[in-house]
Amino acid sequence: MYSLKDKACIVGVGESAFSRGSGKTELRLMLEASLAAINDAGLKPHDIDGIIGPPLGATAEHFAANLGIEDLRYATTVHMGGASPVVALQSAALAVACGIANHVLIPCGWNGYSSNPVRGGGARAETGERPIPAPNPLANTIGAYYLPYGATVPAQFYAWLATRHMQMYGTPFESMGAIALAERKHAQLNEKAMMRGRPLTIDDYLAARWVSYPFRLYDCCLETDAACAIVMSPAERARDLAKPPVYISGVAEGHPYPADDIPARPDPFVIGLSFAAPKAFAMAGVTHKDIDFMEVYDCFTYVVMLQIEAMGFCKRGEVKDFVRGGRLELGGELPLNTHGGLLSEAHVWGTNHIVEAARQLRHECGARQVQDAEVGLVTGWGDFGDGGLAILRR
Repeated sequence: MYSLKDKACIVGVGESAFSRGSGKTELRLMLEASLAAINDAGLKPHDIDGIIGPPLGATAEHFAANLGIEDLRYATTVHMGGASPVVALQSAALAVACGIANHVLIPCGWNGYSSNPVRGGGARAETGERPIPAPNPLANTIGAYYLPYGATVPAQFYAWLATRHMQMYGTPFESMGAIALAERKHAQLNEKAMMRGRPLTIDDYLAARWVSYPFRLYDCCLETDAACAIVMSPAERARDLAKPPVYISGVAEGHPYPADDIPARPDPFVIGLSFAAPKAFAMAGVTHKDIDFMEVYDCFTYVVMLQIEAMGFCKRGEVKDFVRGGRLELGGELPLNTHGGLLSEAHVWGTNHIVEAARQLRHECGARQVQDAEVGLVTGWGDFGDGGLAILRR
């Protein structure tokens, strides 16, 4: 079986400002992040010959036109919701390892606060911008079976999974709170984090208002106007670029069955990562004990816990204890979302998790640096549990 191990590298990362009210189009935010990532790699826009267009807001061809790329050799888009950026690493690795492209750009971003269709109807007053909707296989399921019964937003859909886990395994609120507190603690060390300067205690967490039982306010991710971008190159080219290369040692995607309906699953805790994790670990040739830190998609606190179990860090039902006692905090055994994550840094579809992982492995994170970090992982969670996993190394 063909292996992508160490054949492709992350060579550049960048981001726009994180805000609530950017006053810019989503394309402009993503172009800003893209130029930052290209510059970080020591490349020029014309060096880019592959683009994996974002699942929202623009296409690869939009980026080629705006960046002046006349010869675009590879263009595609991954539509897997929040798993899209991590799964895009797999697509980019394939492209550069097979010689289809030399330098692949992966941009992602949105006006997730100011153009939020749930709260504001989806259009910005300043620009009239509306997000370009991606093809969504869940639309029929949601429209026919969820909306008529009042389930309208992800907090309600994923609450079913969290409630089931609590009832079957006695998972306490304090375990979900441990996720929120660890990430907020890390955000205090990140000058770009939106929740920097706003520490959180367990009393604050437990006293917060309900959103959808069992999720309280601090179980839920931020809404952010922001963009991030990654540049990937083949390993033989990466060594000559501006920053130390970060190798893609293992990468895989997975999908739950059925992918478009949670209640119809024989086992609701079997998610995309249940299938992706063994493949990615096997490709990388590492074990769970080799992982120095993890950046886990955290739209909701329990979704982090579900992914930790699915990846095999602990057995089913044991995550309630696994996440407590400081294990996931900096200085602990397995630091989680060292930048603050979607819960406390910003919501950029998890692309900011990839950016953070690359910087951790380049040892650029200052006060929040994981000491001697050599191997880390990044996950993506999309739609109703589609998953991506990338294991990265120095």
